[in-house]
Amino acid sequence: MAWALVTGASAGIGAELAKCCARDFDVILTARREAPLRELARAIEGGGRKAKVVVCDLGAADGAEQLASACDGLEVEVLVNNAGYGLAGRFAELPVAGQTGEVNLNIRALTEVSRLLVPGMIARGRGRVLNVASTAAFQPGPFMAVYCATKAYVLSFSVALGEELRGTGVTVTALCPGATASEFAAVSGASDKLFADGKTMKASEVAEIGYQAMRRGKGVVVAGMQNRLMAFSTRFVSSGIAARIAAGIMRPK
Repeated sequence: MAWALVTGASAGIGAELAKCCARDFDVILTARREAPLRELARAIEGGGRKAKVVVCDLGAADGAEQLASACDGLEVEVLVNNAGYGLAGRFAELPVAGQTGEVNLNIRALTEVSRLLVPGMIARGRGRVLNVASTAAFQPGPFMAVYCATKAYVLSFSVALGEELRGTGVTVTALCPGATASEFAAVSGASDKLFADGKTMKASEVAEIGYQAMRRGKGVVVAGMQNRLMAFSTRFVSSGIAARIAAGIMRPK
């Protein structure tokens, strides 16, 4: 039986992506918080699918290896790299550990988990990888400088890996949400301007868009018309001007 592995599945887009995956696959759920994972697992099992919970801190040095070991013997056909976080504020004032933690989780862990699981997909001749990037990947982001840079990596890595895997039966999709109703705003401390009423999408909407794009093997999908227009518009201005515009939105009060 094929499985889908979803990282960062305890809430928000990750939890909704797990529900999408459970329509077609048994699901491995992983995050640091056990209680919400167990609750989600019970809901998935109530729908007739198996759900395996792996409590794991992917930001830790051995987190990816722990997760891969927990999946040993399971045929992971879908990998959803959703785990990640961001911190908003001035780079010189935000905690060093918090910012290096963003790099460890958003970049290193995503890369390592992919490296551990993609070879098995190639050997079987089928597989899907869905990496959750962000509209933040399309321009520099003052006052969320590290987060935006990590998401630029996720987007670039996804497109490049997808091209490497052409013809293998394995596809890679980068999902780029904009502001989404989730725990992200509270954790990041991001500007209220980004999460004002009417500007956010539901996590379930974003997840459905990403899941359907992954099923089709699409390389990059930006969730929402306004977000697509924003991402497209960055092609027509320099990175310096894009950064200045972003700074006006993200500048701390």
